[in-house]
Amino acid sequence: MKKLIFVLWATLLATMAMAQSEAEIIRQIDSACSEIKSLECDFVQTKHIKLLNDKMISHGKMYYSQPNMLRWEYVTPYTYTFILNANRVLLKNTQREDVVDVNKNKMFKEIARLMMSSVVGSCLTDDTTFDVEIKPVSNEWVATLVPIARDMKQMWARLVLHFDTAKRSVTKVEMHEPSGDYTTIELKNIRQNVEVPQEVFRIN
Repeated sequence: MKKLIFVLWATLLATMAMAQSEAEIIRQIDSACSEIKSLECDFVQTKHIKLLNDKMISHGKMYYSQPNMLRWEYVTPYTYTFILNANRVLLKNTQREDVVDVNKNKMFKEIARLMMSSVVGSCLTDDTTFDVEIKPVSNEWVATLVPIARDMKQMWARLVLHFDTAKRSVTKVEMHEPSGDYTTIELKNIRQNVEVPQEVFRIN
């Protein structure tokens, strides 16, 4: 009986320590996110296709500015631009441009919000959209986000965010689809709180 009590007590302490550790990591990341006023970086996106046992690699640039401006621009092997500016989104390729009012499209609004929050890591505190588990791995914090809402579950099985423990910022995002396909986005040459020209977020 004493051994059983000791095991239960030790398990409880370990669980409490783990919960406190996870909460502290999230607190540190959330604090760092609140300090990000702007962001500029390059990215490498790799799409892994399970059925074809193949992958597609593309490169681009990303710009972010508080409170709600984001530019995601693919430059090779094709050109494509996504701009979020407040409640409007511009989708642009070599053939056409489309402007979408995110308030009139619930799914688009969720995607735009998810992109914005994933870039800076603020989605970790969104307990209405995701179940979040975060743990230290080597020199990273790895956060696994499992969607709660049904429409989000149809798009993503889980999202995995990798944080640099020194900078407390996102360096890689993994987006796993229910089909088994997944996409990784690695952020490189990250520059925080630099002056980003407002022109890059312009939607005519």
